Order: sequence, then structure tokens, then C-alpha cells
Amino acid sequence: MKVKASELAAYVGGTLHGDDVLIDGTVVTDSRQATPRGLYAARIGENLDGHRFVTAAAESGAIAALVQYKRDWPLSQILVKDSTEALGLTAKFWVEKLRGASEDSMQVIGVTGSAGKTTTKDLMARIFSSQGPTIANVGSFNNEVGMPLTALRADEETRFLVCEMGADKIGDLEYLTSLVPLDVAVVLFVGTAHLGHFGSREAVAQAKSELISGLRSGGIAVLNYDDDNVRAMADLANGQIRYFSAQGNHAADFYATDIQVDDLGRASFTLHSAEGEYPLALGLVGEHHVSNALAAIAAAASLNVSVEAAVSAVAAAEPDSPHRMNTFERAGVRYIDDSYNANPDSLRAALKALHQLGPLGVGGRTIAVVGAMLELGEASDQLHADIGHIAVAEKIDFLLTVGDETIPTHGAAQQQIEAIHCGDIEEAKTRLYKLIQPGDTVLLKGSYGSKIWTIADEVTEELMPR
Repeated sequence: MKVKASELAAYVGGTLHGDDVLIDGTVVTDSRQATPRGLYAARIGENLDGHRFVTAAAESGAIAALVQYKRDWPLSQILVKDSTEALGLTAKFWVEKLRGASEDSMQVIGVTGSAGKTTTKDLMARIFSSQGPTIANVGSFNNEVGMPLTALRADEETRFLVCEMGADKIGDLEYLTSLVPLDVAVVLFVGTAHLGHFGSREAVAQAKSELISGLRSGGIAVLNYDDDNVRAMADLANGQIRYFSAQGNHAADFYATDIQVDDLGRASFTLHSAEGEYPLALGLVGEHHVSNALAAIAAAASLNVSVEAAVSAVAAAEPDSPHRMNTFERAGVRYIDDSYNANPDSLRAALKALHQLGPLGVGGRTIAVVGAMLELGEASDQLHADIGHIAVAEKIDFLLTVGDETIPTHGAAQQQIEAIHCGDIEEAKTRLYKLIQPGDTVLLKGSYGSKIWTIADEVTEELMPR
């Protein structure tokens, strides 16, 4: 970002204290990432006050800081009421400036949904990167901090800004799209993620629909034809609508037929579009990625990327973000690491993928390590029990559940398949490492707070006990 401190202070409603410096570097909220002539946003979080690290940011080269109170710090200070809100406004300022820089200005694509956001974002980033300089979120950095920081990584050369946008409550996506209005809005599906926050699937749908309301005039909505709640969002669109369908509905602009899953759990299918039919074999594990691939291709085509080019980029894709359906082998055991997060929809898809992939070798087993699905509210016990029934239906050989929330999962499955319940992650590690044997395929799945991901990290780094 390049801006005079006084101009930025005026835009975010702050007061400049110190020299009117030219900010010409990165914008960060972590002082350890500060760079010369950059801007540091000192946020006050639940457990940490970023103002403690203003001096460290200055020592790393930051030339100015967004602060909520003044001190004798060795850099220019923009005093604001709320540093997080000022960070968002800084992103809004910068995107407006980039969009006004030329006729061939940066185009912004946003994606949301109860699951699949990160994979779809990664696929879109691959497609658009083949067409020109592209910026996208790192991992799932998709909230009121991560999304502005993503936008602030763009520069005058950026042609495409791909933004994954998450929501914990109604109003979140309205806020994010007010900062970065969209040229293309992609909604994947409405599920039960964060049901504890929203209270009902209808409220989830209302929250996700805010992405469509956040389109610029004439913007394009890309909607999942297979989801009634998503399809209904067409009423909110002010421009063109593109539909995609993994169920092969011919009414969609992009739809799949002849879906097959190979021995490695990867789906292939025929893509149908107005430009023709294209065979597409995915490098991602899980049949559910067919829908994500269709969404990414539909978004790209909405911005005049040829379907052929989009298909080529998607076919070459591998997991780009950690702990998301990443498969690897260690000591004769195959792991499916999908442990970054979990909700009923994504866990259902992961168990299906485990069943389809099957054991690695003769005599091997399919083992599901399932941690808690958080933020499900009053429906938590029933939704966790449902996962136990799904594990049985998918003929999983062994179910290892972790944490109090998964007691209903264990209870629903234990009479029909082998199952062990562990009170915490350390017990789970001990049990799992004694249980596994060459030929097994192990799924690792749970919300981030369940710490299932630490098993993947240990196995990847080969720290597990011998």
C-alpha cells in the first residue's frame, strides 16, 4: 500500500500524531511481520493488546501505526476509536484506489458457504493466477481481520483479488462486502456450520445471502443449483446469475455427469457448459470436490476466462491450504488430513471419502479419528450422534472419538462397528499410535479446537512414538 499518513487518517476518521510520512510497505497486525515503511495495526484482542508491540513493529521498520491510545512510540500514530474497524477501512480505501487506477482495474471475487470455501478459493486462485497477477487469502484467513489484510496485499499490478469470506453471525458478510464490494459472488451451500451462533438453517441462509447483496452494480452471482436455499438467493442478484450443479441438473450453466471415483478417492467427471463438454479428473480427494470445482470454473467463466483454461488449471490442482483433505503416507499407513475444521456437512463428506478410498493395503482397515464439531448449539448432541450413524453406514472399520462432545458419536456407533472413545487429544494419540498398522487408511477430522490437527502435524514430522 502507498499512501500519506494524513490521507489515511482522514479516510479512517482518525487523528495523525507525528510526521506525515509516506506509508509504502505492508500492513500487518503481527509486529513480527512488520516491514520497512509499512503500517502496523495495534489491535486489542480478547487475550492480548497489540499496543504492547508497537515499539517492536517500529524496530522492524514500520513507519506508522493505527492505535487506540497514544504513547511515546518511535513512529507516526493514527489515533482511532477501534483499530480493527480502522484496518477494515484501510482495506476499503486501498481497494477503491486500485479500482480507480485504470480501466483494466482489479476484479474482486468472493466466496462463502457452510463448507468448501477454502478449497474453492484455492481453485479460483489457481485459475485466475494463470490469467494474471492474483491475490487470495492465506488458508482460511477470512474474517474481519484476515479479509482486509488479504485485500491490502494487492498492488497496482493485481488483476484478481479472490476473497474467502466467513460468517459467524448475521451482518458479518454485509460488513466484509461493504469494505470490498464484489464483481463476482459465489455461494456454495447452506449447511449446519455455526448453528449454535445462528440458531437455524434459515438464519444461516440469511447470513450467506449477504454475499449476493454485496455485489457491485452489474455484478455476477454464482449459485449452487442443487441447494434450494442458495438457488433462492437469485432474487437478491442485481445482474447476471450463473448456476452450477454437481447433481447433473441440465438447468444449470455448468453441470457434471458421469462422476467416478478412482482407487485414490479422486473424482473425475464430464463438465457441461455453453462452451462445450470437457473431461475433468481432479487431483483432490473426495467426491464433494466436484461441486467446488464447478463453482470455481463458473466464477472464472463469469470474468471471461475460457472454460478450457479453467479446466486445465483445476485439473492440475492439489491441496494448497494445510489440513484440508491432504493425503500422505507414513510407515505404510495412509492418512487423510482434513483436520482444520469440521461441521456435519464436511464430516459426512470426509467419511464418504474414507469409505471410497478404502484401506491402503491387504488386511488394512479404515479408521476415522473424529473430534468435536463446535458451535452447534442445542443441536450438538443429535448432530454428533448422526455422525456415528454415518460412520456405520459408510462401513468404517474403526471409529476413534475424541472429547466430551463426541460421546453421542461413540454411542451411536459402538454396537455396530469397533469404537473407542478418548477423553482428550493426548489419550487419542496414545490409542491411535498403538492401533494403527501397515495397510490402514486413517481419517483425521475435527474442529480446530479439538486439536485433531496436532496428530497430523506429529505424523507428518514423524514425531509419533515407535
